[in-house]
Amino acid sequence: MTATMRIGEVARAAGTTVRTIRYYEEIGLLTAAGDRVSGSHRLYTETDVDRVKELLRLKDLLGVSLDELRELIAAEEARTLLREEFRSDRTSSRRRAAILREALANVQRQQALVERRRAQLDELDAELQERNALILTRLDELGVTPVR
Repeated sequence: MTATMRIGEVARAAGTTVRTIRYYEEIGLLTAAGDRVSGSHRLYTETDVDRVKELLRLKDLLGVSLDELRELIAAEEARTLLREEFRSDRTSSRRRAAILREALANVQRQQALVERRRAQLDELDAELQERNALILTRLDELGVTPVR
């Protein structure tokens, strides 16, 4: 049997708040382990902690909206299921080829999101470089040495 933990333990382990965990549950990004009887505590596994950490990492790293985060996670879950089917001895070569095409499409959707974010970051970086150059020029015009 897999060890379970309560919501506060998951929040501490993942470095977030109970409120975030509950919200992720509410919008379908996370599901507590097993069925919960009304009034009983939510129970989670280490896999849930890993999932919350990954959700937080993607949200922070990519600055994605919750809808985009949901899309990323759905693609990752689909790839996991496809991987299991691919590895099955009962899966035909034809089905394996279809699985690989489907997995490729999922990865490409994830890459497209990352590339959109990268382009936005590159644009911001270019703006900041322009501002930096302008400030340095103005300081130079005033005969002031910039503090670095």
